[in-house]
Order: sequence, then structure tokens, then C-alpha cells
Amino acid sequence: MEKEVLKKGLGNEIEIEVYPYHDAKRDEFYDRLKDAAALLTAFIKIDKEAFEHAPNLKIISLNSTGYDVVDLQEATNRGIGVSPVGEYCTQDVAEGTLAFMFALNKGLKHYIKDIDELARWDFASFDPTPRMEKQTVGIFGFGKIGRCVAKKVKSLCQRVIAYDPYVDKSLAHELDVELVSAEEIYKEADIICNHMNLNNTNVHFFGNRAFELMEKQPIFINMGRGLSVDEDALVEALNTGKIRSAGLDILTNETPDLKNHPLAHRENVIITPHASFYSTTSLESLQELSCKNIVYYLKGEKAKVFKLVN
Repeated sequence: MEKEVLKKGLGNEIEIEVYPYHDAKRDEFYDRLKDAAALLTAFIKIDKEAFEHAPNLKIISLNSTGYDVVDLQEATNRGIGVSPVGEYCTQDVAEGTLAFMFALNKGLKHYIKDIDELARWDFASFDPTPRMEKQTVGIFGFGKIGRCVAKKVKSLCQRVIAYDPYVDKSLAHELDVELVSAEEIYKEADIICNHMNLNNTNVHFFGNRAFELMEKQPIFINMGRGLSVDEDALVEALNTGKIRSAGLDILTNETPDLKNHPLAHRENVIITPHASFYSTTSLESLQELSCKNIVYYLKGEKAKVFKLVN
């Protein structure tokens, strides 16, 4: 679909190269980048060194909602637009969040191991938890995804609270969600989910102090960025029972050593490979939006770019 959208918008004469990137081929990537007017990517790190090899670059279109892989200040200094897809998988990530909530609350991974590996038929092998309707959900990051999660869990849970110092309070009021401090969520929530964008203020936001303040042994779900969580602190919180379980759609490293990862192979931890966005619907939207952003930007129609962050 990407080639079709680009050629339809910019003409059949444009040259499009699909390059299978790997960090070991960084120099080769730089050689390809030197003539490019546009770069479509998701997780390739574009730092100052990369920009120095891209004299003709005009726009970086990211087929992701996050843009922390790009040195935004350097891009701005060089007059290069940075355009993530603002919204293509909101519903999908919200559904993934609910899937983690239900699976962890009901101990599904524990029971799967009981049945498939131990051939054990014992409902009491898992410590029961309250019904969802008796629990409070705390949401960090009340943007599109956080609000979508709130809408879905309002009818399922006793109370929904959220932390986001940047959001318009009226958005929370419309959903009957109370905006509170991070500390209040740590104190009150039975389920905590992270949907914050990553920036220099929230790297390792969930560290030892945050987990120590969690009073109700909550389920912890990270649907944001891996660097929002101090993984050593999360391991410690699981080991000491500060949290009862964790659902992680992302780890700090996008190519983790899963055989030896301290968060893998635990009955009370479910990890998915950054897959919550993944549906046929979202893939179609992702491909179309990211390529149209390139078309609009190169044609000088910046107002039509779905999301331009600089």
C-alpha cells in the first residue's frame, strides 16, 4: 500500500527504496540516506550524526505514535519536519490494555501452565482477586489512548482516576474521570496502566519510589514506552510483592534477550512484543497515514499533515 499511496500523491517517477535496516549496517544506511528527501521509519535512531549524512532530507515520517527515536531539536534546527502518525491504533491499544487487565486479574497464565505443563486441574492454585467492579483503575497519560481506556473501563470498574499534568481538565470531566496526583494513584489504584508519551521528564518514571508507594499490590501495565519503567525496580517490586502482576507490551530493549530476561518466564508477568497496535484495521491506517504525511509535506501542504511535531 505504501508505494501506491506515495506514487499516487507524488507521481510514478519518484524513486522508492525499501531498506532492511540493522544497527550493524549503520554506515550502509547513511550511504542510502544521503540522497533521500523523505524517510519512513519507526524505530531507527535518527540522531545528530544521522542528520549529518542526510543533506537533502526534508521530512521524517514515523509509522508510530512516539517520536523519541528522533533528535527533535536537531531536526528543527535543520528545518526537517517530523511527523508521527497521531492516531491509528487507539482502539487496538485500549483493547490490549483490557486484555492484560482481564488475563492478569484472572490468573490466566498461571492456569495455562497448570493445564498445559503440569496437567493440574485446581481452581484454588491461584489466589483469587476481587471482581473488576470492585477495583479502581489508575491511568497515567490521559491522551487519546488513556481516554479510550477510561471509556471502556468505566462500566467495568468501581472508579477510574488519571494523572496527566498537561491535559485539559474538561476532557476528564466529560468522562467522569478524576484527575489526581501520581501519589494518589499509587495509594488508591488496584490496576495501574501507563499510556504516557516518553520525554525527558518521565524516563524511569516508574522506579523504586513509585513501586514503594503502591499500597494495594496493583496490577501494573505498561503500554507506553519501555524507558518509562526502570526494569530493575519492576523486578524488585514483583519479587517483594509490591505489585501482584505485570502486563508489558514493551521492554526497554526492542530486541531483548528473552531467554535470560529477568521479567520473562514468570507466571504473573505477561509480555507481548510491542503487539498491542496489531490488527488488520490498524495496519491499513498506519500505512496510509504515514505515507500521506510525506506526500502532503513534500507538496507544501503542511496543514494537511496529520501530526507535525516541530
